[in-house]
Amino acid sequence: MADIKAPVFPESVADGTIVEWHVSEGQQVNRDDLLAEIETDKVVLEVVAPDDGVVTKIVKQVDDTVLSDELIAEFEAGASGSTDSNDEPAVDPDQPAAPVQAKQGTDGGEPVQATDKKDEADHKDQSPAVRKAAKESGVDPKNVEGSGRGGRVTKSDMANPTLKADSSIKSDSGRPVAESTGERTEKRVPMTRLRKRVAERLLSATQETAMLTTFNEVNMKPLMDMRTKYKAQFEKRHGVRLGFMSLFVKAATEALKRFPAVNASLDGDDIVYHGFYDIGVAVSSDRGLVVPVLRDTDRMGMADIEAKIREYGSKAQEGKLGLDEMTGGTFTISNGGVFGSLMSTPILNPPQTAILGMHAINERPMAVDGKVEILPMMYLALSYDHRMIDGKEAVQFLVTLKELVEDPTMLLLDL
Repeated sequence: MADIKAPVFPESVADGTIVEWHVSEGQQVNRDDLLAEIETDKVVLEVVAPDDGVVTKIVKQVDDTVLSDELIAEFEAGASGSTDSNDEPAVDPDQPAAPVQAKQGTDGGEPVQATDKKDEADHKDQSPAVRKAAKESGVDPKNVEGSGRGGRVTKSDMANPTLKADSSIKSDSGRPVAESTGERTEKRVPMTRLRKRVAERLLSATQETAMLTTFNEVNMKPLMDMRTKYKAQFEKRHGVRLGFMSLFVKAATEALKRFPAVNASLDGDDIVYHGFYDIGVAVSSDRGLVVPVLRDTDRMGMADIEAKIREYGSKAQEGKLGLDEMTGGTFTISNGGVFGSLMSTPILNPPQTAILGMHAINERPMAVDGKVEILPMMYLALSYDHRMIDGKEAVQFLVTLKELVEDPTMLLLDL
């Protein structure tokens, strides 16, 4: 007999919640099969089978809180058991199906229809992520157009559901969530652990820091021209597309070298100046905003940065980011421009003392050498903790970043 335990959480994570069991008691599994998912305030962690065997007892149920390295199930290696979590007897195809019987409600009201076998099969065919999304949103996957193989409904389909032509959005209980008749509806959905933690951190940042934001604007034409000229060669050589984020990361790294206070953090009454550059890049996922960290950006090439950002984006959508990929960080960049944001004041990510906000690129008339030219412009916003960073340093940092982006050659020549 062996124990199945929750992963060891880092110090910044107090506990987690069981969100899904992919096996049942007595079920036979193979080594590395997915057993359960545990949601923390940062990521969803997977618990896998340590060996071939049987899950003999589930100790922690769905929605139970678990601590680091806590027992969640018992496991017997080498044992044999059921090969399917559905223990219903097989149906003889030569025998007629039994009629579905109605069951009298205990309150003497209308009879409650027994579960239809087809409905059970439909739900069984859905992935755990789809079933979880259905539970949270109240949307029945049967009424959603599926984009997967054979019309199968995926997690992304549930995030932005497109109704079938003959369906309205229904909850799993059958009650309409939204109708085309204009019915006034509302639904109550519990906040996920991640959403709760994001809300707590944002509120804490606004209440416990002297946050101030300074703005500037950058002419994106030189960078856009460079990208247009070299993007085909870049992709051919490195196997990744050339985006704007990699150059902003490199420009931010150079600016951080010149203004160490912007790369520092507060620890009680102490100022910690970091001799390395770990830049977090905010990524939006179905579960909320997450900030994976690019380590040692001063040692990374632009191709390395682009490849890592792409990897993090895929992991974020699949809920596969690891805790080690999201902890730490000395500075953060958030790009609201991908959603069309023209200007915003990004909120600090404590204990970091500054965060850069990128925004949408829009053509605007600008005065250049006494003439009006139409140029692609972007607003930049630097939010910073005024307890740590003076206004002069913040403005100079942002001006330096602007100059490096408007003349990328400066980065190559180390000017």
